[in-house]
Amino acid sequence: MDSGARVADYLVRAVSRLGIRHLFGVDGANIEDLYDAVFDHNAALDHDAADRRAPLTAVVAKHEFSAATMADGYARSTAGLGVVVATSGGGAVNLVAGLAESFASRVPVLALVGQPPTVLEGKGAFQDSSGRAGAFDAVRLFSPLTRYCARVESPADLPAQLHDAVAAARSGGPAVLLLPKDIQQARLSTPPEFQPPARTHRRDRDALERVRRALRTARATGKVVIVAGDQVARDDARDELARLARLLDASVGVAPDAKDVYDHHEPGYCGVAGSMGHPELLDAVHRAELCLLVGTRMPITARAGMEDALGALTVASIGAEAPFLTSLHAHSTELASTLADLCDDFAHPTGDLGSGGAQPRVNALTALDVPPSDGPGLRYRAIVETLNDALPDGTDVFADAGNTGASVVHHLRMPRGGRFTVALGMGGMGYAFGAGIGSAFARCRRADGGVRHTVVIAGDGAFFMHGMEIHTAVEHRLPITFVVLNNNAHAMCITREQLFYGDRYSYNRFQPADIGAGVAAMFPGLRTHRPTTLDDLGATLRRCVDTPGPSFVAVDCDPDEIPPFTPFLTDSRRLP
Repeated sequence: MDSGARVADYLVRAVSRLGIRHLFGVDGANIEDLYDAVFDHNAALDHDAADRRAPLTAVVAKHEFSAATMADGYARSTAGLGVVVATSGGGAVNLVAGLAESFASRVPVLALVGQPPTVLEGKGAFQDSSGRAGAFDAVRLFSPLTRYCARVESPADLPAQLHDAVAAARSGGPAVLLLPKDIQQARLSTPPEFQPPARTHRRDRDALERVRRALRTARATGKVVIVAGDQVARDDARDELARLARLLDASVGVAPDAKDVYDHHEPGYCGVAGSMGHPELLDAVHRAELCLLVGTRMPITARAGMEDALGALTVASIGAEAPFLTSLHAHSTELASTLADLCDDFAHPTGDLGSGGAQPRVNALTALDVPPSDGPGLRYRAIVETLNDALPDGTDVFADAGNTGASVVHHLRMPRGGRFTVALGMGGMGYAFGAGIGSAFARCRRADGGVRHTVVIAGDGAFFMHGMEIHTAVEHRLPITFVVLNNNAHAMCITREQLFYGDRYSYNRFQPADIGAGVAAMFPGLRTHRPTTLDDLGATLRRCVDTPGPSFVAVDCDPDEIPPFTPFLTDSRRLP
């Protein structure tokens, strides 16, 4: 690195060396030097034909929460690291909800957060968060929801702190570096070129041997069922999971946030686990001798309705963290190699337990029975089934929280080769808009030169929170379609009012809004559609995914429709 380069330049070059191609953030006075460094970095590449490094794209979002979810979606889709940048004060605080989602879901995100100059800390600086002289302390704010948080006090400290922050984020979760403006502008005297920390993986071999023996015992006397979680996606272990399932002749289910980790066309697929799950998986657990959890802690959303069945059999687990259930757990922070080794063991001529059994037939999954709905608009199941028919292989799907998300988790058949994300760590409404955009930046260009489309599915409540982030998709001409199901309500809250509070009132119904017309007026160049029939919806979706650039689809639906969500459907006070 050149002698005398700024700290901001060092950071940008380090990010480039990590293989990251996009930064997501909102500019401001105390982070503007980083944007300046991105410009200089790209300008230097333009003038040096021999420099093979790729340029960086600094994406300016409309809100720091969305910028954080863009970095989160980018990391999930690439199985890598996302980077978000923000200025001080409210900009920094706006990161909290997005970073909390990354923390809860163990997504590696590096946050570079500007701060007022060190010489003004504790002296009434605008947006001071040093913790001095009555100012709030940003380190104390971010520490509980990060794997690493540090304030950079001097330029010389940065290389080591950046190294530690990247290593911590790669362990699963966000890391924060607080960067005072004068530190960003300071010159570094011939520091070493940033060397990314070596990827380290831990595996408990003794515990894995115990899991291996339990699998052999179970297969000798009965059936194995696998429930796979989102760590399979983070570790890019889909192929290894599929091979292990075939070798074990196992039935396979997926956690609600892991619909893309196992192809639903594969024999033995039993659908989604838990509160938005399928009866086939519960039946498979009842018939099994052992349930193997792979990369999931089985939180409430993944185990609701299955606790009794799981409690009656042996539960084994492989993953970075022990599940919430009592289990025989084997720690592994890199599932691809761990599952590959397990496959090699079971594929040995003396141990190929799955080769002789007949493969189970692929069946259509049974949808949960929901009460009839005769209100306005289209029904959740019909909308998602229409999506299933319209989305080509390779399409990525991001779903938001609420009744819409429950319906997508339950009814969506993932396109082959696509990615699926729903934020169940914090369940923050509006997450899917930013996350889908961040993922689209990473994955829109396929290896074969084609274009990959992303579809975001959210309700109108989520849209009103963070839907204006579609401006970023329009600005960058991303191949992404936003599908907003508009029931003029916070519908899951309405359902809870009806089921649990006697339907005596509602605080959650909105005045009717024509979201499609509003978006069309705001973005005249954006293809905006308002289909009213399933045929119109199907034709609209096919046009959207076949046409370059962004599009927006608004679909009216019924605020009183109960979604396929087991706690609602089994409650004794359910409406007729």
